[in-house]
Amino acid sequence: MNQTKHTLRRNFPLIGRARWILETMRPPIRQYFIESDIDGVPISRMLRGLVYRRSKKEVDTLPFGTKMDTYEPGYEWIGHSLKAMDTKDLQQDFRVHIGSSQCTQPYDSSLLNISAMSFGALSQNAILALGVGAKTGHFAHNTGEGGLSDHHLNSGADLIWQIGTGYFSCRDEKGNFSPDIFENKSMLGQVKMIEVKLSQGAKPGHGGILPADKNSEEIAKIRGVEAHTRVDSPPTHSTFSTPIELLVFIQQLRELSKGKPIGFKLAIGQKDEFIAICKAMIKTGIYPDFITVDGGEGGTGAAPLEHTNSVGMPLREALAFVSDTLIGYDLKKEIKIIASGKMITGMDIIKALALGADLCASARAFMLSLGCIQALQCHKNNCPSGIATQDPVLSKGLVVTDKKQRVANYHSETLHSFRELLASAGLDDPDMLSRTHIYQRVDRTEYHRYDEFFPPLTPGELLSPPYPVKLEKYILQSSAEQF
Repeated sequence: MNQTKHTLRRNFPLIGRARWILETMRPPIRQYFIESDIDGVPISRMLRGLVYRRSKKEVDTLPFGTKMDTYEPGYEWIGHSLKAMDTKDLQQDFRVHIGSSQCTQPYDSSLLNISAMSFGALSQNAILALGVGAKTGHFAHNTGEGGLSDHHLNSGADLIWQIGTGYFSCRDEKGNFSPDIFENKSMLGQVKMIEVKLSQGAKPGHGGILPADKNSEEIAKIRGVEAHTRVDSPPTHSTFSTPIELLVFIQQLRELSKGKPIGFKLAIGQKDEFIAICKAMIKTGIYPDFITVDGGEGGTGAAPLEHTNSVGMPLREALAFVSDTLIGYDLKKEIKIIASGKMITGMDIIKALALGADLCASARAFMLSLGCIQALQCHKNNCPSGIATQDPVLSKGLVVTDKKQRVANYHSETLHSFRELLASAGLDDPDMLSRTHIYQRVDRTEYHRYDEFFPPLTPGELLSPPYPVKLEKYILQSSAEQF
């Protein structure tokens, strides 16, 4: 009654405490007893259950028909064919060749890989289980901007080394990029590709956040920062500030790594800035080997609410724009596109490839395959499933020898569902997918194909006027010399 911080407890010292108890219990009560199979957020119970079943290789079929309202605006489907194929007749392991004409150590990638999640955001055991699962299933594991750790390397997985604005694992004492440190680590055989992170879908325009209670002595040593302090990465890179400087940096990384694939990751914000990068490619003759497009629906361990909800273009529009722009500048033949942002099912992969992606990356789905229960405690260091925590008491509950196989199972079963969908459309190769294969409902009585929403461009269409009306103003206001 004497405390002054909480009015309810001051006026109702006994029953007022129930308010905090109920607040704590609200998320699990809603998840387990109230929400339906299809309305849970950020990932519905239906999709979570699908990942769990596939990771355990349990029956993943459903009885009695769809629970989706097929007349609800936004409902999407693939057009099947009366010339549908037998899935057994399709290639069982589609690989994507990543490497432009300037790359001397290309990488043949799986269609689905583990998206960026750092050691620090995830526990040691989670990183190990993901990595060993990736090695078992022959797909790649992105390190996240937290840098290369022994746990990534000990897994034996093919690694995509992500370099963020903090240059963790390749920074000098002042926090600047160190070419010498980068060169030494890029020589490691497990490092198959290097990804420069410009922005991410969950918090574009905002640097990464490592809470102080997750910043252990080990993590601080890997990142080159002070332990037990909150680490906020800068919102932009210090090594470059213009499109041309970005490409010069990419070329520097390619030379230091002796020709490994170099790309960058971004969420689309202002269209003219991406067009400026394309103009810089033409002006310098330097091409990234891949571009990872992250949608605004992407996930993260910690981000401001406004950034998570209101910043960044959603994946569908971003993918179509990036693909069209690269094709319009006749650059797509050099560059592969990786789609990232709530990629969970085989249909998600189908839609991404139809819009112009070459392959996909997923983070939260692989977390679910580890046993994530969507407790939404990632930023508090008390993840009950031992995944998004640095608490050794919690992380030891995640048994690597068990979870690694679940990671591999989820990957293989999801790609099997992708092949089944591809075969149902009468296609035997992912390159045959186009925007003509996917439909979306716009209201209760009308629907359109993707190519009607996003009319494709022809190669070289943006190299000279007249430009398409939808892109003309962005092209005219963009410059290779500045973002």
